[in-house]
Amino acid sequence: MKQTIVRNVAELPTFGFGPRSGPWWGAMGFMALEGMGFAIAIGTYLYLYAVNPTWPIGASPPDLWPGTVEAALYLLSIIPNEYTNRVAQRQDLPRVRICLIVMSLIGIVLLVLRGFEFAHLNTRWDNSAYGSVVWLILGLHTTHLATDVGDTVVLAVLMFTHHAKPRRFSDVTDNVFYWNFVVLAWLPLYFLLDWVPRL
Repeated sequence: MKQTIVRNVAELPTFGFGPRSGPWWGAMGFMALEGMGFAIAIGTYLYLYAVNPTWPIGASPPDLWPGTVEAALYLLSIIPNEYTNRVAQRQDLPRVRICLIVMSLIGIVLLVLRGFEFAHLNTRWDNSAYGSVVWLILGLHTTHLATDVGDTVVLAVLMFTHHAKPRRFSDVTDNVFYWNFVVLAWLPLYFLLDWVPRL
């Protein structure tokens, strides 16, 4: 006699936080791929730095103020970002809404500062190998920043609609997790782009 084994999973949760969430693992894979992209770009920069007798090539070092202001704002953003994580895990909708608006505004300010940073690199992308690699690295990080800001804005809008369901709070914590990656990625890049040319 053939038996069919069936289990009722209706009472299992439909979402989870952290490693219990499928999108969290997707974000981990995404960050691993992006981290490798950053590593290759950093390796290219350091190779060019090692083989050229003068660095930067045909340019003065980038102005310090845009990257430094960004670094400070990134570090300060960890505070509201972690608070967003806490209120999302508590499924506190009013506070999550406020936090997502705050994080969206921080991201927009950082994008504006990034525009100033491109303008203060003191080299064009087609000026030399130095200019190309600097623009590449800054462009890569800008892509990640813009992606996360876009995600944060979309989540903020969703939390003000009928889509603000319990599983969306898990999406908010995944967004917090990715923002931490954006912040941690910027710190070595800031040192590389702004301080290595001054060594």
